[in-house]
Amino acid sequence: MNLVVAGSGIAGLTAALHAQQSGHSVTLVTKDALGGGCTPLAQGGVAGIYGPGDSPRQHAADTLDAGAGLSDAMAVDVLVGEGSARIAELIARGVAFDRDVNGTLLLGREAAHSHARIVHAGGDATGAEISRALIAQVHDRGIDIVEHAFLLDLLIEHGAVRGVRMLHHGVTLDITADAVILATGGGGQLYQHTTNPLGATGDGIAAAIRAGAAVADLEFVQFHPTVLAAGGSFLISEAVRGEGATLIDDRGRRFVFDSHPDGEMAPRDVVAGAIARQAGLQRSPVRLDATMIGAARLTQRFPTIDRSTRERGFDWAREPIPVTPAAHYLMGGIRTDLDGRTSIPGLFAVGETACTRVHGANRLASNSLLEAAVFAARAAAAAAVPAHSIPLRSQFTSLKPANSDTNCDRSGGFAHSRGLLQELMWDRVGLVRTPDGLAEALTSIRSWAAAAPAPASVADYETANLLTVAEAAASAALARTESVGAHQLSREPALIGA
Repeated sequence: MNLVVAGSGIAGLTAALHAQQSGHSVTLVTKDALGGGCTPLAQGGVAGIYGPGDSPRQHAADTLDAGAGLSDAMAVDVLVGEGSARIAELIARGVAFDRDVNGTLLLGREAAHSHARIVHAGGDATGAEISRALIAQVHDRGIDIVEHAFLLDLLIEHGAVRGVRMLHHGVTLDITADAVILATGGGGQLYQHTTNPLGATGDGIAAAIRAGAAVADLEFVQFHPTVLAAGGSFLISEAVRGEGATLIDDRGRRFVFDSHPDGEMAPRDVVAGAIARQAGLQRSPVRLDATMIGAARLTQRFPTIDRSTRERGFDWAREPIPVTPAAHYLMGGIRTDLDGRTSIPGLFAVGETACTRVHGANRLASNSLLEAAVFAARAAAAAAVPAHSIPLRSQFTSLKPANSDTNCDRSGGFAHSRGLLQELMWDRVGLVRTPDGLAEALTSIRSWAAAAPAPASVADYETANLLTVAEAAASAALARTESVGAHQLSREPALIGA
């Protein structure tokens, strides 16, 4: 059968390789060149290798705890049950995870994990190494690749997906298929401050919403606690805290213990919230103190971060550095079953584009790359089964498919409004929310969407997609009336030291 895989991060590359190895004809389409997206930027590792005293059961318990009671237990069991096999597969495909002098995999620990079970590559360059190895495999296998192809919409026939409509070098291109696997990433560009690249504009999620697919948990946006508060949104890996770094206020006090007994190693939503509150109180960024780790160890274990902080004028081996939260990961997405099936026959979703409900209300560190690999392999296998869907009802509708007769530059049109949307989302649908603020945001988003002209560039299409996903996210946040995980409600707006 013919499959189209949209996206070339770990989820898309894994799905394409598994589908091709099963004998299917695979076309891999990607928004930019191979090697773009979020995967190459991932500093953290892949959870799922268990040492003495650890087990998949313990990993599942940590995942469920971090998810604040909203993770799907069956999905979590799949994740931890198949995780080690997927890591072994990555090694077989050429991923060079870090090892000690005896050749044993080095295991790291990050926040909310009860054991050291995370493998890394290049110290803090895991995503880049995974991307390199999988891209090499895709080329070696002769999989058809279409680069610089922007996803406009899904092709629907008799209620089922029959391909994709792309914009490729200014020309509208329809690619028909027996099944489509969306692996287009999340929507970090919804926010004024994000760790995500410019291309993370929710394109696959928006296309699925327009096609009538069910989405879920879009109110749960994870804000990474420690992003350098100077020189752009450069992420400081959670593994730095796993090595012993601490978070301190302007008096040098480790303030996170006021919010959780695990302090800096508490779940991300707790740590990010504590940082935001403290930064608001002192009206300046909090600081990450890694000086106790030592210059030699920082350079060896975190070469990318060490180089980047120094390029920005900080010597983190000698003095604490200012940090702030930033939008990092979308726990929600297109609702799927355990095999990546969506509510539309023939449509599958994997990676950050999908909502398997593994992450619940708050993702456990280093589970995202694992989830992408595990469920991408399952989706590729399930795509061979005759098309059917899971019984889910779409909760949101938004922009209708726009005229796709345009060119492929990122200038002109109404892209200037993206900054207003990002500011609105940061202020009203961000780390801390209020019911009134959410209602105001939803009204503004709907007004902007209704008034938006037909897109005239790729940037315009991206902004339209962000408006679609923003409407769904704000609607979901307004509907959830209790604080849980990454969805924190307050009667007063928070001051975030960004």
